[in-house]
Amino acid sequence: MDDQNKNLILATALSFLVILVWFILFPPEDPAVNQTPPATATTETTAVPETALVPPAATTGATEPVAAAEASSAAAEAGRIEIDTPRLGGTVSLLGGRIDRLALKDYREQLEPDSPLVTLLRPVGEAGAYYALYGWVPGGDLSFDDVPGANTEWQVESGTDLGVGAPVTLRWDNGKGVVFRREIAIDEDYLFTVTQSAENTGDNALRMAPYGIVARHGEPADQTGFFILHEGVVRQNDDELEEINYGDMPDMDFVEREGARADIFDVQQNGWIGFTDHYWMTTLIPEPGQPFTSVAKYVASADIYQIEARHPTIEVAPGARAETTSQLFAGAKEWEAIREYQNNEGIYRFLDSIDWGWFFFLTKPIFAVLHWLNALIGNMGWAIIGLTLIIKAILFPLAYKSYVSMAKMKELQPEMEKIKERAGDDRQKLQQEMMQLYKKEKVNPASGCLPILLQIPIFFSLYKVIFVTIELRHAPFIAWIEDLSAPDPTSILNLFGLLPFDTPDPGSLFFIFSLGVLPILLGISMWLQQKLNPAPTDPTQAAIFAWMPWVFMFMLGTFASGLIVYWIANNMITFAQQYVIMRSQGYKPDVFGNILSSFKRKAKAAEGTDKK
Repeated sequence: MDDQNKNLILATALSFLVILVWFILFPPEDPAVNQTPPATATTETTAVPETALVPPAATTGATEPVAAAEASSAAAEAGRIEIDTPRLGGTVSLLGGRIDRLALKDYREQLEPDSPLVTLLRPVGEAGAYYALYGWVPGGDLSFDDVPGANTEWQVESGTDLGVGAPVTLRWDNGKGVVFRREIAIDEDYLFTVTQSAENTGDNALRMAPYGIVARHGEPADQTGFFILHEGVVRQNDDELEEINYGDMPDMDFVEREGARADIFDVQQNGWIGFTDHYWMTTLIPEPGQPFTSVAKYVASADIYQIEARHPTIEVAPGARAETTSQLFAGAKEWEAIREYQNNEGIYRFLDSIDWGWFFFLTKPIFAVLHWLNALIGNMGWAIIGLTLIIKAILFPLAYKSYVSMAKMKELQPEMEKIKERAGDDRQKLQQEMMQLYKKEKVNPASGCLPILLQIPIFFSLYKVIFVTIELRHAPFIAWIEDLSAPDPTSILNLFGLLPFDTPDPGSLFFIFSLGVLPILLGISMWLQQKLNPAPTDPTQAAIFAWMPWVFMFMLGTFASGLIVYWIANNMITFAQQYVIMRSQGYKPDVFGNILSSFKRKAKAAEGTDKK
């Protein structure tokens, strides 16, 4: 076996091994898992008594234990303010001033146009309760009864419905000389601005500290569970980005006074903390440059995951008024919207709330270019093909050297055969003469491997981009491809929809055999690329190369359609590049001749088998 074939087999085997390991570790996603609404089972909660000088656990917010049914009833009976913007719909409960019902108007749970809207936040009493609330921690002579908390019944002072350019102001008088107000505003996308104020009409100075809480009752039912994606707490602690999985929160350092397991971090300059899902996020964002204490906790007695942003204690003099402003992001993790908040609102490194992974130095620019192309072309599938062209153009100098070297290796085949004959069984002499020949002709036998190996991190980075970013979710391409983030929906098992029966579900073991149109095109493109060169004379090598395209076809067939589109485009561009470069070097690939030869060899092999 010559060095060229060794290198090609090594590179192909390595690529196959990496994809096999990837397939085992990160099996293809079942679209139904990602799009199903939260489980219908109700999570029973038990109140946690509040203790002094810390925000209460967000079960009921009462200072004494209250049954879950009572808390649910109070939340249901409280008045509500409508949230109505072009992109959001929901309500704010006057009980605690909670932002606890929110639906995303631009996103549906399934592809069908009549599918329910994605619901992000839900009030206490519903399955998967998930909400944001704000309050004050008392200091000095104040008690928790003297400051607004989770069960405070607010009054509407101004405003009717909460909308873009139409804030609402809530008011609560504690009856002891302090009037609290909370103004809630919202922009055209997903950012709430919450201004909390306290007016001291009494005779004594008061001390208190504002806080914000996002509470989640139980783990989300629609987690993907993939290692490739972080779901849980994400927070920026000055220059450090930290991610905490839901499963790790019960084991965090125990903070006895909290009655919970918590992880506390004092942020001195800039930061934020939130819950991140596959495509959605809810994040507490203090004002840029404002120190605060970031807390992630798990309330074991109530099965509640909770994040907090605790602001510094402030003193309110008699006759004075103090206020603090913070923001709440609640919506889809859209790259453009998050980038605008980072650049225009000064939210420090907010783009890092999207899980770019270890290859962030590749995934970030890849998605930026993909987003730009999509805006230019208007179709994410064609944008992926455009991205492939750009990547191939960047790698062209390296590919050119590789293909030139491969063409020269073809020209050296007669000389290499002579060296083999002279060397006989002397392996050392064979290697020495081969190296001398390569040096004389300035050929690098390993150069053919490098373009293949460089495709691996690019392939993984694009997989990450397609899986993580919401811009690929439900993004159509052509005809039958309505969701580039999901596998090809067609199947050869029912002749691509011509036969009236269902194919295996994505979670089934037999789904790998349910090949769609795109995976089959992928196998054909790889097979054509092979036919640029004659099949190896060695029967073992020939068999390996003959099976490789079809093995890859099955291995990649259940991956996201967007990734298959990229791979097909990459194969066809590589075919064109290699064909042109090899011809420019005097080697004329005989594609059709190689195809016919392969069929003839198979026919002869079958004939020989029959004779035996």
